[in-house]
Amino acid sequence: MPVNSSMRHSFQFALNRALFKIFRALSKDTLKDIYKYFGVWHIEEQISARQDKFKLRYSASEKVVCRANYF
Repeated sequence: MPVNSSMRHSFQFALNRALFKIFRALSKDTLKDIYKYFGVWHIEEQISARQDKFKLRYSASEKVVCRANYF
C-alpha cells in the first residue's frame, strides 16, 4: 500500500500524541528521550523497515511471478 507524505505525517502525529499521553510528557525533548530509551521507531523508519522486509520476502519467493524484479 503506498503511503504518501501526508499519511506519514498523520501517523507520526498520532504516535507522538499517544506517547505524550501515555508518558505524560511535557516537551519535545522528553518525547525524544522516550523514543531513544524505549526503542520506539519513528514512522518513517517503521515504514522503510517494513517495505524492505516485504521486498526481501517477495524476491525470495519460489513463485515465478515474484522472481521478476518489479522493484
